[in-house]
Amino acid sequence: MSASDQTSSAASPGGWLANQPYLLLCITALCWAGNAIVGRLAAGHIPPVTLSFLRWSFAFLIILPFAWKHLMRDWGAIRARLGTMIVLSVTGIGAFNTLQYWALEHTQALNTLLLQSAGPLFVAVWSLILLGVRLTLAQAGGIALSLTGVLVILLHGDLTALADIEFNKGDIIFTVALAIFGLYSVLSLKRPDINGLSFVGFTFGCGAACLIPLLIWELFSRPVMQLDTKNLLTLFYVAVFPSTLAYLCFNRGVQLIGANRAAPFFHVVPVFGSAMAMVFLGERPQLFHIIGFALVLTGVFVASRKPRMQAGSRAAR
Repeated sequence: MSASDQTSSAASPGGWLANQPYLLLCITALCWAGNAIVGRLAAGHIPPVTLSFLRWSFAFLIILPFAWKHLMRDWGAIRARLGTMIVLSVTGIGAFNTLQYWALEHTQALNTLLLQSAGPLFVAVWSLILLGVRLTLAQAGGIALSLTGVLVILLHGDLTALADIEFNKGDIIFTVALAIFGLYSVLSLKRPDINGLSFVGFTFGCGAACLIPLLIWELFSRPVMQLDTKNLLTLFYVAVFPSTLAYLCFNRGVQLIGANRAAPFFHVVPVFGSAMAMVFLGERPQLFHIIGFALVLTGVFVASRKPRMQAGSRAAR
């Protein structure tokens, strides 16, 4: 039995929702779509390290009252795998989000949405390196199909427009961020067998703490964030939704179905981003939206299904 199998077989105390991986991953994608929009709006107003540090510090304070008793109970297991837990905190919490906000200062939203669609490929590479898990044919086909759907939406149905996109410094930074988050996604399957609140409580706090040296440097090298209503609302949003809520849902989703089957939900993020543009910016849905949504949802469904051979081999055991 693989690490993902062992983890997903563990009992979960969270009730019905905690055992619905596809719903959990859709909630994650919705929250992260909003984070991309808010992060772009914050560019130029809140420096990237400051935004990331305050985001995770506030998220840590939000989750700590709920996680404290679990942290105390699970501390022995955390200490036994402290190296893994620190790497997870640095990659998935500190590094990824800081690089994401830094990238949004140098690139357009369209570029980051396109690049985010490469997330499942990084997950597949890290899964092969760390776990020896290869993509199935269905997973590879589903990823390709959903990526096509994302391109149809982002390029308004004109795939030839892809040749006109210019990539820059921000795109390189965001690509590095995606590679780092792919590592976090796969490495999270090697976390100790602890409560989900213990996991996010430790990684949120440790991830924020690892940013302190960079925060000190930024405070001396860039203008300090202004404490106005817009910036405070931004901090509230990023601390509650793409941090606390999304990471609880994402970690549990990966725990239930594994990193490779969860990765195609990266493609749902730009789909939700487009839907938000329709709702909040008054954009009207067009034919390419419908075609793109259908391709993405079909691809995610195909790629995230449990392989038949794997299910059969478990039954045999």
